[in-house]
Amino acid sequence: MRYEFDVIVVGAGHAGCEAAHASAQLGAETLLVTIDMNKIAQMSCNPAVGGIAKGQIVREVDALGGMMGIVTDRSAIQFRMLNRSKGPAMWSPRSQCDRMKFSAEWRHILENTPHLSMWQDDVVDVIVEDGHIKGVVTAMGVRFHAKSVVLTNGTFLNGLMHIGRTQIKGGRVAEPSSHGLTESLRSLGFATDRMKTGTPVRIDGRSVDFSLTTPQDGDDAFAEGGDFHKFSYLPDVRRTLEQRQCFTVYTSEATHEVLRRGLPDSPLFNGQIQSIGPRYCPSIETKIVTFADKTEHQLFLEPEGEDTQEYYLNGFSSSLPIDIQIEALHTIPAFRNVQIYRPGYAIEYDFFDPTQLRHTLETKLVAGLYFAGQINGTTGYEEAAGQGLVAGANAALSALGKEPFTLGRDEAYIGVLIDDLVTKGVDEPYRMFTSRAEYRILLRQDDADVRLTPRGREIGLVDDARYAAFANKMRRRESLLEFINTFSVKPALINDYLVGIGETPMQQGCKLTQLLLRPALDLRTLAKGIKPLADFIGSLGGDRIDEIIEAVEIMVKYQGYLEREKQLADKARRLEGLVLGDKFDYASLTSLSTEARQKLAHIRPQTVGQASRIPGVSPSDINILLLLLGR
Repeated sequence: MRYEFDVIVVGAGHAGCEAAHASAQLGAETLLVTIDMNKIAQMSCNPAVGGIAKGQIVREVDALGGMMGIVTDRSAIQFRMLNRSKGPAMWSPRSQCDRMKFSAEWRHILENTPHLSMWQDDVVDVIVEDGHIKGVVTAMGVRFHAKSVVLTNGTFLNGLMHIGRTQIKGGRVAEPSSHGLTESLRSLGFATDRMKTGTPVRIDGRSVDFSLTTPQDGDDAFAEGGDFHKFSYLPDVRRTLEQRQCFTVYTSEATHEVLRRGLPDSPLFNGQIQSIGPRYCPSIETKIVTFADKTEHQLFLEPEGEDTQEYYLNGFSSSLPIDIQIEALHTIPAFRNVQIYRPGYAIEYDFFDPTQLRHTLETKLVAGLYFAGQINGTTGYEEAAGQGLVAGANAALSALGKEPFTLGRDEAYIGVLIDDLVTKGVDEPYRMFTSRAEYRILLRQDDADVRLTPRGREIGLVDDARYAAFANKMRRRESLLEFINTFSVKPALINDYLVGIGETPMQQGCKLTQLLLRPALDLRTLAKGIKPLADFIGSLGGDRIDEIIEAVEIMVKYQGYLEREKQLADKARRLEGLVLGDKFDYASLTSLSTEARQKLAHIRPQTVGQASRIPGVSPSDINILLLLLGR
């Protein structure tokens, strides 16, 4: 039995799993501690991965050598590419998953990862000496020692569940909360607060009248010529499970009237819950109060697995009393005879102000101690996974005496997420949106591997097989790009075909690239009328060819936008190169505004670029910092 490790990861949720895998992948001897080994990577709320901006994060995790994309594809029961009617910067993949298979797949991966051990227990204290982490203490009284520790405690720190006026201690339904760790960290000087999240009722599908719902199909990957998109960039990862439908229904004024009767017993409105919940995933009772003029709200009935009758009612998160939840459901025609497996509930839990962290997710107060996931005030599996990978990698790199790993805002949504957390902090559960990224044209889901796989390779997260697949894709992509940039198309070759598909004929010859700029044309369409193009695409081989074609089309059609955004990113990056470190005693810089002095002293930004993104630090304050730096 080992008690000495390089890295200890506490918690086996989505952040903890990625952290433990990344750490072990880098060669650090890693221990993953979790309260229940049967609940690894539990999908505590929605049985789905991805969505707007979240899907991009999962693609980035995969590009860096993480596992969430692989696990999602292997457990997917419905896949959709959202926002296809908009530009490619907005395209976001999303999958419904089999919740049990998702967890089982993660456990299989972790149990077979070299350098990774697991221990079932609850961590109640940390061991700190001279400002450095030394290990953890568990509820069983076991002391594990390590050079780095990553805390990914999710909603378990002093977790308290609410169903009406009923309160139950727990990290999630039927699981105990964790006590002692918050108090230990607070005694070290960490600032902590409370947040709230919630989950909806789970429904027995046998009691639903599906004829009164509207089916929602996914993108068909199994039909001939079906959709090729998925989460993992690895060519051998496929969706193999039976694909299932989701369904939509609507609430009504009758539903809202029942819900309003329950408000006096709602923990959110009777003072029982004081902490703040997620703005962008409100409870149904919050919706009817905030949007009192709305006569209906859309709900999504989503299957929890490939062969289960359990359904998740997306949009009906609630902490109202059980009888109110059931009565409200009965007002919806499809649910008039509904049976439920369990009610919705709210949960309050401890989190820690993320401005206490560096961009590596290491705490400023204790060297070698890292935070990732909901402990940092975020919400969502995807945000947690991205943080977990970065924290786990840095914990291992630190333990092994190597340079840290960080991501910029122009490199990844993960970089935007972490910079927002450590620079601005949170006053509500943080959720990623494409609007949070100023360089979202550069941070598309299709090119995450181009942006990040070389970065992952540099530090050892990307193995030989993944990098070989990436290099093969890049070689074929560049070959296709060169072909369309150099191949000349004469009117006689293509005009009859263009007229036949309703396009304006060419007046003179041009490069194939110019023809591709027409909005209605793409490479597959052109290949039907230009045999040399069809032959060349065929010579590239079928594996991942649709992915390569899509990447080339985006590069050509959006070249002007991409170049402009790269120039903006390069300009902003110059400020990131101006290091502040600990050069200034901000409290003594009277030329700065009072608010700027206070904010700069609290955050201690590492660069001028980071300082410029702190709320309350004005452009004139930045100019003063530049003068003081002699720039």
